[in-house]
Order: sequence, then structure tokens, then C-alpha cells
Amino acid sequence: MTQGGLPGILAEVRDGERSWFGTAGAADTGTGRPRSRQDRFRIGSISKTFVATVLLQLAAEGRLGLDDTVERWLPGVMGGSGASLRMLLQHTSGIFNYTDDQEALNRRPTHSPESLLRIALAHPPVFAPGTGWAYSNTNYVLAGMIAERAAGRGLAEEIDARIARPLGLTGTYLPPAGDPAIRGPHARHYTRLFRTDPGAPVHDATEFEPSVFWAAGGMISTAGDLNRFLGALLGGRLLPPDGLREMLTTVPTRDWIADAEYGLGLSSVRLPGGETVWGMGGALFGSWTYAYGARDGRHLVAVNVNGDWTDDGWDDPIGVFTDLLRAEFGRCGGT
Repeated sequence: MTQGGLPGILAEVRDGERSWFGTAGAADTGTGRPRSRQDRFRIGSISKTFVATVLLQLAAEGRLGLDDTVERWLPGVMGGSGASLRMLLQHTSGIFNYTDDQEALNRRPTHSPESLLRIALAHPPVFAPGTGWAYSNTNYVLAGMIAERAAGRGLAEEIDARIARPLGLTGTYLPPAGDPAIRGPHARHYTRLFRTDPGAPVHDATEFEPSVFWAAGGMISTAGDLNRFLGALLGGRLLPPDGLREMLTTVPTRDWIADAEYGLGLSSVRLPGGETVWGMGGALFGSWTYAYGARDGRHLVAVNVNGDWTDDGWDDPIGVFTDLLRAEFGRCGGT
């Protein structure tokens, strides 16, 4: 935190029955209030792991199939592109990433999933379905829409009923459109709007309209909840064995996290020492998060910084997180 110039950081480690929690820096730079174990924060793309879990549960129940086409569930929307649900979840659909069109996003204060999809489909595909890999938030907007159609209720309700309530994740939820606040205890979220110069102005992005991210990255959680969720997922308590096997079947990535492969809403990262951890990261304005663990789900770490820059020594907070994972999971590491 000191070297990178970040406002604050928190981390929770679980290793079997043991746990450790630590913080540095401030939750609020104006008051100096420290970060706490109860802090809620925006988890960005870790939301994708929740959404993929819901979809895989629906598949296990026979309510949809991973090789169903998007066209089957959303007729006429994709113009018969042939992209499947599996391709959405593993980012091999080739569908344009709607968050790359900031001009279109900024034309309206709130968005429905349909309006996010219209922004994406105004652009040609990046490649033909199944012929490449490119990270696209549009994939998970479509996945969320399909989950709602298959389940017959809202995505937020599905996540709550299937994951949050059964696991006792009391700080985890998907906020609705028009709800810019973070409910409960939380740190301020500080952003430089992804400017890299050390003198860039810092803005408070704690409250903002969440509908622009929705199923792709709109969720809020805590470090403890993320470890509990990831432990249950990797430990086989949320999916049947064949569903978990599907989730853990990875494809190579491109222009993404170094030494990472991507499954169905879950990634693997090979650390410098050769160890492999499983989980996901999320990056939003003012809040960057990692939640990764050993394959059996018993050794886990969740970390959040309430800033989206680093001043020295790392290119961005992902470098901080990689060093943290290496220290915890490396052959010389351990709780």
C-alpha cells in the first residue's frame, strides 16, 4: 500500500480451519478510518463466477444446456450467430465487449440489459463463434438474461436463493438499477479514472449507477463472503461433479491476466513458482479485488484495494495481488 500509493487494502486468508485477516491504510482518506473485516465493496467481474454458477446449476437441473444456442433462448437477438451458452461463459463467442464503447454508455444515465446488448450488437463480432478468445462483458449480460428466462425470476433473486442465502453470505448481493449506494459498512472507493500519471486527480466513486455492469460486474460482497463462496464452489458443494468439471475446463486466454486460463466464469493462474490457483478477479472504478484458492477449496485468499492505481513498482493493483498470491501459495508461503 505504501509503495503503490493506494488508499487502503484488506485481505482474508483461510487455510483449513484457520483464518487470518489484515488491513493497511484507510477506508476513508478524509477521516483516516481504517478498513474493517465487515467492509463491503464492489467486486466487479467476480460477479461472473456467481452468474456462471447459477447457469451451471440450471444446466444440472435440466432447465438449459451449455451447448444451447443463444438464439434458442433469445430468438432474433443475435441474428443466428451460432454462439452457445458455453461460449458465452468461456469468452469464446466473439461478441463485441459493450464496455469498450464508452461514448454509447454515457448517452443515458441507466441501462437495461437490452440496452447494453444493443450497444454491443452495433459493432461487428471480433471473430466467428468458437474460433478465438476475447474477454467480453456482453457475454455475461446475455448469460444473465438467459438465466432469468430459464429460471423464471430475476438474476438477483437467483443469486440470493441459490448461493447467498444457503451459504450465509450476508454481505453479498446484486444491486438493482437505480441503487447507487453500498448497503452496510464499506470503504470509500477512490479512482483516478485509469490515468497512470502519479499526479492524476483522485475522485470518489463509492456511489454510482450499477446497471451499466449488472451480470458482468455489478455485485457487492465482502472478503469473508468471497472466501466462503469460493471454498464451497471448489469444494463441490454448489455444483455436481460434472458441472464443476465443466467449470474447471479451461481455454487459453489472450491479452488478459498473465499466466491465466479461463473456464466457465472461473480462471486458473499459474504463479511464478509453478503453483496454480483458481478463482477470479474484478476491477471497477475505485475497487479492485482478487479471490483465489487451491483446487480443493481449503486454502483461500480474498483481497481488495479501494483504489485503482499504483504509483511505483507495479503496473496496476494486479501486480500487488500477484505478489500476495505468490507469498501465500508459494512453496515457501503459508498462513
